[in-house]
Amino acid sequence: MFLFLAITVGVLFTCGLYLMMRRSLWKLILGLILLSHGANLAVFVSAGLTRSPAPLVALGDKAPPDGAADPLPQALVLTAIVIGFAVVSFTAVLVRRATHAVSSDDPDRMRSTDT
Repeated sequence: MFLFLAITVGVLFTCGLYLMMRRSLWKLILGLILLSHGANLAVFVSAGLTRSPAPLVALGDKAPPDGAADPLPQALVLTAIVIGFAVVSFTAVLVRRATHAVSSDDPDRMRSTDT
């Protein structure tokens, strides 16, 4: 399972970086999305893929049971998903406004600030 997920992370990073180096701003956004999904999956996999009980503390106990799942990677991935969605939304609006002003999504045509 680790090998499959490692290959998936590699494919997501490769496709994301390839799309980000293209000359279209919309492909830049798609590359950003793939890159953020690859990073989230890498953080999630780094915590391990074992089945373990939820890190809930029973009434009267002071600590979760031994071998409980680590909630930190899940919290980090959830936070990264929210931040990534905000960044992609802002970038999409910015690119839409820029392509509307210049009538092209080629970054070379956007060099002039007069439009």
